[in-house]
Amino acid sequence: MTSYRQPGVVLTDRRFTVPLDHSDPGGEQIEVYGREAVAASRAGEELPWLVYLEGGPGFGARRFVGTEAWLGRALREFRVLLLDQRGTGLSTPANRQTLPLRGGPREQADYLAHFRSDSIVRDCELIRQRLTGGAPWTVLGQSFGGFCAVRYLSAAPEGLKEVLITGGLPSLDAHADDVYRAAYPRIERKVAAHYARYPQDVERARAIAAHLAEHRPESAGHRLTPEGFQSLGILLGTGSGSHQLHYLLENAFVRTPGATELSDTFQEAMRTAASFAGHPLYALLHEAIYGQGERATDWAAERVRGEFPQFDAATALKGDGPVLFTGETIHPWHFDVDPALRPLRETAELLARRTDWPVLYDPERLAANEVPVAA
Repeated sequence: MTSYRQPGVVLTDRRFTVPLDHSDPGGEQIEVYGREAVAASRAGEELPWLVYLEGGPGFGARRFVGTEAWLGRALREFRVLLLDQRGTGLSTPANRQTLPLRGGPREQADYLAHFRSDSIVRDCELIRQRLTGGAPWTVLGQSFGGFCAVRYLSAAPEGLKEVLITGGLPSLDAHADDVYRAAYPRIERKVAAHYARYPQDVERARAIAAHLAEHRPESAGHRLTPEGFQSLGILLGTGSGSHQLHYLLENAFVRTPGATELSDTFQEAMRTAASFAGHPLYALLHEAIYGQGERATDWAAERVRGEFPQFDAATALKGDGPVLFTGETIHPWHFDVDPALRPLRETAELLARRTDWPVLYDPERLAANEVPVAA
């Protein structure tokens, strides 16, 4: 273990060895990383543990500096473990550079099937035993981390003292189709609110989408497409996202005596926003987190979008309607345009077709839950 200091906090690097497949504890092992944080003024005390489960899937725990954001409040009473869930951050990586070492797409898909919330919770239980000596701990789950927390309540409530969930409460039995049928109308309302706030963005968005459809430029190997542009709507899910999107659109074009083209600033911002280089599991497992039982997810967001033709940019450009942005959705084309995902296209297809997902939630056990939960 390595310890070091930032203002007001002592940080310790912790690494844990866990089974890839918890049903085969003697089989292949992987590493899970956690960053322990404790208030410098309380570093020598025996404090209860709080484990933080980041959103995603596919993101490592937030890299805090000192006691910023909620961490400062937590450190008043907890020793905090900022967990890089399996496959993320400093844990054993799963990306275009490492997954081909597993073999072909089938082997890669089988490997990634072990990276959902059920396995993450089993990791947490092994880590809890090692850190707390068996005492239950507090879980803070953000977004997908909340999905993991509900799985934890279903599978191992004895390990939990209390649960805090921010923005991530899963349906216990809904299929991914149901999720997106509810999501698209909500996204449409978000886009309408943005255009009402910034009406000048309607024509800007149409001009950008038309330019992308005609020219199909590339930025650092990433193909920029109308669909990729629409995906910038993910910004509308944040508090200041509408304003950020507006500022991005207003700087989209550079006009020269000979032509009008997309600015380097805009192209780089779009590439950065659309790239999954830093979090490929988000794309690979985004719909798999809803998979339960024998029904495949089968590119749910792409199929369900067909029920909402107003989201088709090409149709909008043929008429005079607005180009609608999309939200947290993953589509097959992501694996065609993004160089970080392109080598994993067949793997993603196999995950989308998979029909043997374990059930994640136990409604009866959850109904009888006695662990304090705040969401």
